[in-house]
Amino acid sequence: MIFQRALRRELVSAAGATFTVLFTIMVTWTLITILGKAAGGKVASNDVVALLVFAALNYLPTILILTSFISVLMVVTRSYRDSEMVVWFASGLSLTRWIWPVLSFGLPMVVLTALLTFVATPWARHKSSDYIERFEKREDLQKVSPGQFKESASTNRIFFVEGAAGKTAVVQNVFVNTVDERGTAIIVAKEGVVNNAPNGERFLELKNGRRYQGTPGLADFQTMEFESYSMRVASQAQELGADLNVDALPTAALLADPNRFTRAELLWRLASPLTCLVLVLLAIPLGFVNPRAGSSANLIIALLIFFTYINLVKLLEASVKQGRLQFGVSWWPLHLLATLIVMGLFAWRLNVNHRYHPLVLLAAYKKRKYAGRQASKDAAPL
Repeated sequence: MIFQRALRRELVSAAGATFTVLFTIMVTWTLITILGKAAGGKVASNDVVALLVFAALNYLPTILILTSFISVLMVVTRSYRDSEMVVWFASGLSLTRWIWPVLSFGLPMVVLTALLTFVATPWARHKSSDYIERFEKREDLQKVSPGQFKESASTNRIFFVEGAAGKTAVVQNVFVNTVDERGTAIIVAKEGVVNNAPNGERFLELKNGRRYQGTPGLADFQTMEFESYSMRVASQAQELGADLNVDALPTAALLADPNRFTRAELLWRLASPLTCLVLVLLAIPLGFVNPRAGSSANLIIALLIFFTYINLVKLLEASVKQGRLQFGVSWWPLHLLATLIVMGLFAWRLNVNHRYHPLVLLAAYKKRKYAGRQASKDAAPL
């Protein structure tokens, strides 16, 4: 059917423009956040691109839901604004005839949202946590960027490295400032390397340097020159992924370990495709607009509905996580209520469109005109 092909083409075009805008905003905001963390030494600078990709996969389901909702709403609103819906209703067609063409556009979005939510997003969160934990578990000296001061994990030691010798653990021109109960110790060396001890501990071996020990403000500083000086480097020895977050677990792992935390995460994953499907259908009756009025109000209402829906899902997720609600009675009532609201809006719009259908108005006008003529004939004198 020509109408269905044209409608799908318009929906795809609107979705492309909407997705581009939303995705660009999300990527820009995420990139700024990750670069700020990299500048503050919380993540490795060479992991910025990977973390950006993982964050994009994490936000994609929400972006797709909002994209599909806004796209359908924009197309329906444009049809009302350009008076195409007047022609549609005057031809005897119902608003329900829009459901299948919209679903032919929306169902692939729902399936893609489900795949991202159940498969890609947990994998991205797991990899992102893996990258961050790997950086946090590196030795203090390996976290130091050349030309920057870096505080150790124990917060009593500050490192400064002028340069690194290739990709090895050897660094050049090292400055170390340590504060303990004995006072302040300053060590400068031309070279440093991280070595592993037989017991598994790691030591920083400094070569060709000096050590200054004393209390600031007093003159009793001790100076010592050395050819080799070893100091233990603090590191975290636990295995990567030992404390993996629930939201980073695969869906199969959530099903295999039933508890309130895994059930809360499963509720959120189930809600994403269901929310996308409900909002796509909701956009059809919600797209009504007076052709002589502006269409910005519909978009504002749509955004309020979207954020309200998402926050209600988050509220249910938190209730399941805290043990106040059971999973079996929490995952479906909100979506059922939203479906009933969609059906109610469809019934209301169908009733309004029927009352103000041009053919109905024309028939009512002819009936009143005929009744007026009959009244005139009855009132005429014999």
